[in-house]
Amino acid sequence: MTTTEWITDIALLLVVFRQLREDKLDRKTFLIPLGIVAYVAYSYLDSVPTGGNDLILIGTLVAVGAALGIAGGVYTRLRTVGEHLLIKAGAVSAILWVLGMGARMGFQLWTQYGGGADHVARFSVAHDITSDQAWVAAFVLMAVTEVVTRVATIFVRSRMVTAGKAAPAANRVAVRP
Repeated sequence: MTTTEWITDIALLLVVFRQLREDKLDRKTFLIPLGIVAYVAYSYLDSVPTGGNDLILIGTLVAVGAALGIAGGVYTRLRTVGEHLLIKAGAVSAILWVLGMGARMGFQLWTQYGGGADHVARFSVAHDITSDQAWVAAFVLMAVTEVVTRVATIFVRSRMVTAGKAAPAANRVAVRP
């Protein structure tokens, strides 16, 4: 793994660890993780192979990313204090995030340094996966999907929380029977 890959992987891990401490939900909550995965997608996603069973591999890992992202967003606590909406990643959310990131990092380390390249090559031939770019696309799109679905889930939940807040007393209309 290159230094840049280590930095981006660690940065993505730090995004959730930063949210283990309760903080105000703001634009940074959404823009930082989206910016990181946009950079990753731009840097590593050259193409999306469609030959053989490449799309099945990609679709499977995208589905795993979506499941991890949605679950991570659901297990992130949102609450209002005064006029502020606060966010805090729960233990389950953090574990799911680390599981997704760790699986990608582990796979990459295993194939580069742990002798896994031969196993992946044999698996690819046996399952008609056409190139190593299919694996790159699958894992990059898994990461992008995990982040986007997590952020989208948090966004939707935040709108539901703020929509459920009672109107201030000055804005309430008295209804008389």
